[in-house]
Amino acid sequence: MKTEVLKTESVRKLFMRYLIPAISGTMVTSIYVLADTIIIGKGIGIDAMAGLNIVLPLFNIFFGIGLLFGVGGSVLMSIARGKGNDEEGNRYFTASLILNAITSIILTIILFLFMNPILYFLGATKVTMPYIEDYAPYIIGGLCFFAFSTFLQTFVRNDGAPKLSMIAVISGGVLNIILDIIFVYPLDMGMRGAAIASVLGSVCTVLILVTHFLSKNNGLKLCFKNISYTTVFNISKNGFSSFVVEIASGIVMFIYNIQILKYIGDIGVSMYGVITNTVIIVNCLCNGVNQATQPIISVNYGAGLNDRVNDVKKIGLKTSFIICSVIAVIGLVIPDLFTYIFLNPNEEILKLSKMAIRIYFLGFFVMGINVFIIGYFQSTIKPFLSLVICILRGCVLSILFVYLLPNILGVSGIWASMPLAEFITFIFVIIFLKKDEYLS
Repeated sequence: MKTEVLKTESVRKLFMRYLIPAISGTMVTSIYVLADTIIIGKGIGIDAMAGLNIVLPLFNIFFGIGLLFGVGGSVLMSIARGKGNDEEGNRYFTASLILNAITSIILTIILFLFMNPILYFLGATKVTMPYIEDYAPYIIGGLCFFAFSTFLQTFVRNDGAPKLSMIAVISGGVLNIILDIIFVYPLDMGMRGAAIASVLGSVCTVLILVTHFLSKNNGLKLCFKNISYTTVFNISKNGFSSFVVEIASGIVMFIYNIQILKYIGDIGVSMYGVITNTVIIVNCLCNGVNQATQPIISVNYGAGLNDRVNDVKKIGLKTSFIICSVIAVIGLVIPDLFTYIFLNPNEEILKLSKMAIRIYFLGFFVMGINVFIIGYFQSTIKPFLSLVICILRGCVLSILFVYLLPNILGVSGIWASMPLAEFITFIFVIIFLKKDEYLS
């Protein structure tokens, strides 16, 4: 899709054209975690599910790297193209590609060298460690593919090929599910099989995305001219919020696991896996809306078409709110539905999860808005405001409340921490939006 189309065609038509491929892409990306969770929870057992939940923060790091340089570089590329400067756009692409590769390789080496200490730090126990040791090495080995699948999705979509991006991630996700079932059940490969299936699915996604560079419509060219420290800094600064969103999810998951082990035990971590995987789905839906609006917002912002930018913002806010509210209502009315999706629960887990889901899901009513505004501020090169929201909801408030509230409310305080953090963040979002409108 040519840049001019993003500046002239109906905003609503453009949004719908990007929305389905974007949501399909982000949702299928989550399958790398969700398929493992369902197959492991039902096919191997509750202790294995607890072990997987300990490893999940690593996925946040892997995908976070891809978003750091993918979103950071593609937003700047789109804005440069909106100004008519294609060479500058390709310079951002090239620098982002190099940064993504170097960071992925360095992190892979670090994780292999210090794997066991890191896993124990994340909350592994004598019960869960045997399962984790069967799973983690293969996932760490596939780090580069996870990071590049996220990175390439973002740039290919911004280069006007949202359908190819969708096809790539759907193909990888479907392959992952098929291999999960084959490796875990008839081949009886256990956790190792689930991990290998995830890596091979991601490899498939990357290989399909790479075909974009052979297409006649490819606009992504390598440009090493004038790449400087400033280029690297701008990419990292603008993508840092997306990185923080992913990493914060992993950090919060880690802190929750520690608190749950303290107040409930391993069975609580298994149950928390139900919530974390539902949150992954909600986050993917929110990110899908963000990714659908980002190219449109960035190009029009670069071209100075502020009315079109505001129209996209309104559509994105409404869509995010509706999607998240539907899931929140389902959780409040039939909480057991989510538990049965991921586990073969006993009475103890059902009793625990019913209360936890109803409290935790209240935060979804504003979560979609908070996440969308993070993406909006990134797309309009306001990384500081975006980062403040990320740190508030993802680190400061969530961690503060998950430590404080259990002392007052007991176990219920753990589940209430996220909704309270989201609603307080929402107040700041309103303030920042009013300030942004005033300055505009």
